[in-house]
Amino acid sequence: MTNENENELSGTQKRRPKQSPTKIGNHQLSPSTLMMGYGFDPELSEGSLKPPIFLTSTFVFENAAAGKRFFEGVTGKRPGGAEGLIYSRFNGPNQEILEDRLSLWEDADDALSFSSGMSAIATLLLTFVRPGDVVVHSGPLYAATETLIAKILSQFGVSWVDFPSGSTREEIDATIERAKTMGRVALIYLESPANPTNQLVDVEAVAAARKAAFKPDELPPIAMDNTFLGPLWAKPLAQGADLSIYSLTKYAGGHSDLVAGGLVGRKDLINQVRSMRNTIGTICDPNTAWMLLRSLETLELRMEKAGRNAEKVCAFLRDHPKVEKVGYLGFLEEGSRQADIYNRHCTGAGSTFSLYLKGGEKEAFAFLDSLQIAHLAVSLGGTETLASAPAAMTHLSVPDDRKAALGITPNLVRISIGVENADDLIADFANALEAV
Repeated sequence: MTNENENELSGTQKRRPKQSPTKIGNHQLSPSTLMMGYGFDPELSEGSLKPPIFLTSTFVFENAAAGKRFFEGVTGKRPGGAEGLIYSRFNGPNQEILEDRLSLWEDADDALSFSSGMSAIATLLLTFVRPGDVVVHSGPLYAATETLIAKILSQFGVSWVDFPSGSTREEIDATIERAKTMGRVALIYLESPANPTNQLVDVEAVAAARKAAFKPDELPPIAMDNTFLGPLWAKPLAQGADLSIYSLTKYAGGHSDLVAGGLVGRKDLINQVRSMRNTIGTICDPNTAWMLLRSLETLELRMEKAGRNAEKVCAFLRDHPKVEKVGYLGFLEEGSRQADIYNRHCTGAGSTFSLYLKGGEKEAFAFLDSLQIAHLAVSLGGTETLASAPAAMTHLSVPDDRKAALGITPNLVRISIGVENADDLIADFANALEAV
């Protein structure tokens, strides 16, 4: 952790860094407050209010014995991990401060940062999956994740079986039992809400199904991609997941100017992934980590504003005659399976949703091409509103029959609402719908 490592940076200064308070008396400080300074001692960086960017490839050891001890930790010869800074493929001050702060949002044991969301997912899979193993996952997944599991890992003897988002406990039980007949279940991988349909997965049901299906010492980890709602509106670690995955490019970064990934969760699992990350070098760079530290300070403000905007925009779109349906979590039918999951797992409906237009690809393209405020671009969670056609863009590589089965149809438009004026966005969408 940063507070234990920064005194290795200072050269002549050898005092221990000040510990960042998480409480005032009995009052627990919120993550949004702790984002302003947690894990950083200004006195170790010439009094700088904000952490500098540490653009260095390697770090000087105080003595040879310290170097040996640090390497014993990072190579696993001694438990506990690295006790100091070694080399920027392993760790660095900016990355460690970032990881300290990421862990706060879900009250996680520990966190890791990565060069992209997909490098986080790939490193996770490489850590736990072996030839002959089976990955159980929810569907749909982000297309690159599905490609990695179904097309790349399959070349190394890894198989997979999935269940639809929103499945009942009984359906999840049946999927896991089927997977057990195929090989060792190495990982249960979830994505909720699913990209791009916005369907929710019942994490509690998955955790209960896992407990019933495996011996206590053989439980496969449950990992969940929490990019669409996390870390503000969903906290899967509280529902039974062991690891929570983020494309930090999205809401955490929030300005469409960086690419990064994150992983938070159980320390024993995080340490295993850390070892793999150290080997293959998928850590994020210092500059990106520094930019994320800046963005985390306004994460709650940005997400709350975007969420309010989405509620207003979706209320307009829901009643428009050219709209087939709006896949927005704030409009779930009371008493439905999805509403039940939402009420147990989520504290907000988010600002990314699926819009199904009446028609097909022609109508979807006409709508997208007529937008003037919203940008026709992939990604989500930025300050600006973005819209895209998943079937023709992000999920183009998914086989047509699977896209149809998962509801990724040609008339689907994925929209991520930003922090613009909501009335301006409604005017933009109203104008674009005229072209449909």
